[in-house]
Amino acid sequence: MYYSCCISFQPTLCPDPVGSEHSELLLSLNKKLLRTLEDQETSPNPSVHLALRLSTHHNLGKESDHLNALKTDFHNDIESSLANSQPVVGRLALYTLALKASCYDLNTLTFTVNQRSETLLTHLKRQMALEKEHIAFSHRPLTNYYQYSLGVLALCVSGVRVNSHVSNKLIGAVEHGHIKHGDSDCIDTFAMAGMALQCLKEYDTQVQDAALDKALGVIKQKLLDSQRDDDSLVLEASEPVMVLQSHTKVALKFEVIKSHGAPDVYSVNVPTGTSLVYALELLQKKNIGFTFEKETSLWGPFLSVVNGERARQTDRRYWRLSSDGNALSQGIKDFKIETAQQITIENTSY
Repeated sequence: MYYSCCISFQPTLCPDPVGSEHSELLLSLNKKLLRTLEDQETSPNPSVHLALRLSTHHNLGKESDHLNALKTDFHNDIESSLANSQPVVGRLALYTLALKASCYDLNTLTFTVNQRSETLLTHLKRQMALEKEHIAFSHRPLTNYYQYSLGVLALCVSGVRVNSHVSNKLIGAVEHGHIKHGDSDCIDTFAMAGMALQCLKEYDTQVQDAALDKALGVIKQKLLDSQRDDDSLVLEASEPVMVLQSHTKVALKFEVIKSHGAPDVYSVNVPTGTSLVYALELLQKKNIGFTFEKETSLWGPFLSVVNGERARQTDRRYWRLSSDGNALSQGIKDFKIETAQQITIENTSY
């Protein structure tokens, strides 16, 4: 398919994907992408870099600067997440694809975790193995099937042999109808799964079987069924990867109520769809006095220390979270910021 073929070769060898009659539209889109690079408050985005590299229009200076930002800021962010045992397969995959599109030698890039240095592709394979094991026990990945598909695609276009158990989990998800967003099909996830499986079909001789062809047939039909009269696709939001989300920002206020003393109030602007834990990280990076620590559990991460004060379970205390006065029913990883609001974090007894 066009996406995987272009990443496999030099961008200049890519054919015009939509024809010269749409060149003005492509140029306009290209300019919008380049303008996003000028926003100093926006983190470097591998998906934007990938789009720029696949374009027929190039600003090599800005692309080079953005690549360097990816290799520092984005790289360090992933390394921090790996050190905290957070699932990062989607970000690792996008990072891999962005570097591959820039003809970067992936074997020269390493992450150091617990004083052990290993290559990007080694970490990606390990993350995919963790995702696969989670599917075996719970019938869903640690992240979601969009990110899982991204991981398969990134390994495939990097020339890495994809473990058959890994690819079979994706094939099985398509076959058994597990690619859903609520009760609706996730068309964007089907599209990503299709690119990943098509890559395996074309480049991995070990995966030439009827199950793969059947899954690709199902995906093709799903995409055709979602097509509108104007040939566009109706994409159901699957919240694939944080860096793929909208750049629209909303204003958040945070109120921290410790066990003693007056409340502390902070504010920060975050992208729409941001998870609460990511919003907390953005606030902490502002270096305005807010700090937090989190711990992991079977039910996801939770706040343990805020502004230096620990809510100890042994003292039957916890950090109660509420939005505009309403207690949150989701954890800091699952709760998403869609509108402007005030988040209250209160050290509470139970």
